[in-house]
Amino acid sequence: MKRLLKYINNNVLFKVASLNSVAMLVKIISGFLTSKAIALFVGAEGMALIGNLRNFLSSIQAASILGLYTGAVKYVAEFKDNTIELSKTISTVFYLGFVATIAVSFFSYYNAQLLNDYVFSFYNDYAYVIRIMAIALPFYALNMFIFSILNGFSKYKTLIIINIIGQIFGLSITLLLIYKERLDGALISVVISESLLFFFSLVAIANRRSLVPLIKVNRISFKYLKKLSSFSIMAIFSAFLLPLVAIAIRNYITDSVGLKEAGFWEAMNRISKYYLMFVTSLLTLYILPRFSEIDTKSEFRAEVFNFYKSVMPIFAVGLIGIYVFRNTIVLILFSEEFTPVANLFLWQLLGDFVKVLSIVIAYQFLAKKMFWHYMITEAFSVIILYFTSIYFIDIYGVEGANIAHFATYVLYYGVILMLFSSSLFGVISEDEFDDSNNQNVS
Repeated sequence: MKRLLKYINNNVLFKVASLNSVAMLVKIISGFLTSKAIALFVGAEGMALIGNLRNFLSSIQAASILGLYTGAVKYVAEFKDNTIELSKTISTVFYLGFVATIAVSFFSYYNAQLLNDYVFSFYNDYAYVIRIMAIALPFYALNMFIFSILNGFSKYKTLIIINIIGQIFGLSITLLLIYKERLDGALISVVISESLLFFFSLVAIANRRSLVPLIKVNRISFKYLKKLSSFSIMAIFSAFLLPLVAIAIRNYITDSVGLKEAGFWEAMNRISKYYLMFVTSLLTLYILPRFSEIDTKSEFRAEVFNFYKSVMPIFAVGLIGIYVFRNTIVLILFSEEFTPVANLFLWQLLGDFVKVLSIVIAYQFLAKKMFWHYMITEAFSVIILYFTSIYFIDIYGVEGANIAHFATYVLYYGVILMLFSSSLFGVISEDEFDDSNNQNVS
């Protein structure tokens, strides 16, 4: 045990993970309390509708900011000491993001009834929630813009503090709305909670008032637009398409099995999201920047297998523990109404384990901007997920969606291993470097 503790203390991955641990813990506790409130005051049917709205909101948010802010972080960090280039970067991001956000907001507001019929089905009338979302959307976009600047200037402590304060404030608003207005309150809280962060981030950026004069229309640069476009398309593709597929699957469960069962599936997805936060934080904080730095196949291979050896065994043990105590977890997080969710754990846990195995390697697509590799594999996984879900739901009911989740990531992992076979398993000479265009990983 002493040797294990010493290893964990000295391992870079775990040191990096600790940087974001407080914010992540607050986010998880907030999610637990929100889920409990929804279970007690809204029920499984409401959980399904809330799940659809969350997925729809994710797609709308991705479209509104054009996926620009991921690339903005990179170029703000690169040009933070070069006023002219920094001005071109933030001007391009701000004005393009502003135009896109206003366009999406107007479209959503004036087509609220049409969007309601897609998200909630025609027999539920929550068009007013869509309109509230449209009004709140520009504040979300401004918050993301500020976050990208703070992130680019490496103000990690400030970002973490804003996230913690925002999570606590958002949780308070959410619980109050759910208690007072039940399902309506829960739906309203979904569309406004992230936008409320703007008012906290605005205070943080106030100390950097010198940045405001740098935002000029005549500084919009097509050169930076081209540079940002690959980040933008990759970000939009996943963030926009995957939530829409989730809505389609949930609607299919509702139509073929029942609305309550769709709520059970949403509850399982929520649990999955909570425990995956620990791993995804490692991927974001360590793997992505590390892959961006390395240039050789041998280093890439070493990092992948180091992650497999150091993190995956612990993750596997955690998943086994979750499966063993699944009934207790469901009762703690939700209520007795949600006890059937325990039947969905096995395939979801297996799928999430394979998912992590695959995305560790797939982060190389983002790190090296392997645009077509990323687009094709993502499209493959989304298509497979949808059609296997339909197939297995028809046979096994709601559990079929979780079986499809496992099947999708097994196939996705197989494709990833084929693409990176030479880097992971081939013979590599010490002086062999990846080509700058395709990284020689196919």
